[in-house]
Amino acid sequence: MSAATWQENNNRYLAASLHWLRLKLQQPGAEAKPAEQSAAGLFGLGKSASAGKTKGAPTAQQLKQAAEERDKAAAVDPKPALLFLAQQFRLSAFERDTLLLCAAMELDPALADLCAKAQGGAGRNYPTFGLALSAFDDPAWDALSAERPLRYARLLEINQPGATPLIASPLRADERIVNFIKGLNVLDDRLGILLSPADAAAALADSQQALVDAVLQRLRQSAAESVLPVVQLVGSDGDSKLAVAGRIATALGRRLYRAAAAELPAAMADNETLTRLWQRESLLLPVALYIDADNLDAGPGEGAAVQRFLARESGVVLLGVRDAPLRISSASFAVNVDKPTAAEQRDAWFALLQPAVPAAQADEAAHRLAGQFDLSLHDIQTAAAAAKAEQGNRAPADDLWSRCRELTRPRLDALAQPLVPKAIWDDLVLPEESAKLLRQIAGQVRGRHKVYEDWGFSSRMNRGFGISALFSGESGTGKTMAAEVIANDLRLNLYRIDLSAVVSKYIGETEKNLRKLFDAAEQGGAILFFDEADALFGKRSEVKDSHDRYANIEINYLLQRMEAFRGLAILATNMKSALDTAFMRRLRFVVNFQFPGVQERKLIWQKALPPQTPQESLDFDRLARLNLTGGNIHSVALNAAFQAAAAGLPVSMGLMLDAARSEMRKLDKPVNEAEFRLLDAVKGRP
Repeated sequence: MSAATWQENNNRYLAASLHWLRLKLQQPGAEAKPAEQSAAGLFGLGKSASAGKTKGAPTAQQLKQAAEERDKAAAVDPKPALLFLAQQFRLSAFERDTLLLCAAMELDPALADLCAKAQGGAGRNYPTFGLALSAFDDPAWDALSAERPLRYARLLEINQPGATPLIASPLRADERIVNFIKGLNVLDDRLGILLSPADAAAALADSQQALVDAVLQRLRQSAAESVLPVVQLVGSDGDSKLAVAGRIATALGRRLYRAAAAELPAAMADNETLTRLWQRESLLLPVALYIDADNLDAGPGEGAAVQRFLARESGVVLLGVRDAPLRISSASFAVNVDKPTAAEQRDAWFALLQPAVPAAQADEAAHRLAGQFDLSLHDIQTAAAAAKAEQGNRAPADDLWSRCRELTRPRLDALAQPLVPKAIWDDLVLPEESAKLLRQIAGQVRGRHKVYEDWGFSSRMNRGFGISALFSGESGTGKTMAAEVIANDLRLNLYRIDLSAVVSKYIGETEKNLRKLFDAAEQGGAILFFDEADALFGKRSEVKDSHDRYANIEINYLLQRMEAFRGLAILATNMKSALDTAFMRRLRFVVNFQFPGVQERKLIWQKALPPQTPQESLDFDRLARLNLTGGNIHSVALNAAFQAAAAGLPVSMGLMLDAARSEMRKLDKPVNEAEFRLLDAVKGRP
């Protein structure tokens, strides 16, 4: 049946119902009776003395004919809106007619005069429970109960000022219900403030579709038992959980709305109103609700609000949580929602790349992208769309890599500092063994997909997919520069962890900060660089008091997250012996940055000044004899350049030696004046 035909049938039913209602309000006995007399009549304690004949009252035949016309108009499929509503809320005939009486004031304002006449006063031109009890057949006193649908589902609004009896208080049909009876079925605008429509057309991987099928089977079994449990979707990826929720809602023929747990009202009265409005909406519309509770532990009030909302059955409700199912009083079950597997991500990348590039190149790029970035299908499609919009002169694979890096840039402003990597391999001056280890780290990051997925190692492992490395050595020996070189080579974001922001004196806060840190970097677009790592990765101590116990808990949690982390984490320290031995076992690489020898220092001096810096002939062999690290040499070159710029001269050997003397004194290192005779001669000293 078309919408127009249904609306025509609904209008016909409403017209017949209003005609029947007018006759009912004019019949003998519809006049107002005091509340106590109406109640007495209900319980068989006597009849109202005013129940006599009314002049011009409709005959029994007229009432019968009007009722038959209404029944005839109701015999359509689908049912008129009022009958559908009565069926959904299990209203009795008396409750249905009472609701019609209240809604009729909006449909036919002339009925107000009949209400006033029936209730014996012009000032009472509104419906009341007393009028309904007098006018309609089979009145039921329990219809006034707060547990019955008229009041519980807020189908009616009651204006009960002061000490006015409930039975004599003005009634008004809720605006949403009046619109529904008219044939306008849209979401209640009070819910529209909190809820937003969700995209139910998001793509799913095969593994996620299998999960959807399993959830649907359980929901259909529960529906047969008249119980719809809350479905808790557990996982760290919000996009995947929302896509799964959307597919479940679509399969059930429902439109999905979403709400953030933080936006649910904490006040009990407001929360109760929201719950009842949503329960009502789930009976009027084919809707489902997805509550995003990933950050549920952000505040105690938020958790209580979600608990109260979920305490009663509210149709199809899906709850997205991050780590573990939420304990709620209503029926529920939990399923784990993961991102697409690495193989599914690779296939998705290949499908997006293959039309634009040859198959061999597309396959190689898909392996690299899937090996580095752990994305949902939504993110993959977003990155591809952005790259397609701005192709430029670069290869599509390069565009996709840049887009993925931007997409996965973690929000770590409060916990880490982004470093812009500028150093390249040629800038590093290290022994051959150390340089080889650094290139192995970069190579393992690139080759993870091939080893783990193509060669089957992932089937034998359930942890340790990430790469962790320790850079150990004195300050200034190149640890930070090495991290920059790797990040630059891999074209990944580099974040230096701010330990002062991560470590907290409050119990449990350090673990929360660490979780945020690793979760934000989990998608693979960032390298975590823990400078001065011994402050965080120190040895566990013997438990003597509660402080020791909680300190050890922090270290244990960090050990677990390091092992579960799928990205690249680099730890730098100049106190290797201070690290907990359990961390050492979990490190895949340990690179020792030794104090540079004379040959290494000479190369560092040669690279210290940029090519565009004006400079005189420098004696690099002489400078290399100075016992300085690479970081100190950089400081010397920078200070000498500033001195030269201030004097309007090129960088000279004398300025270099002058800056080197200041640097060594700053470090409390012995200064051999014979090494600085050139400077003395230049300045005319004896």
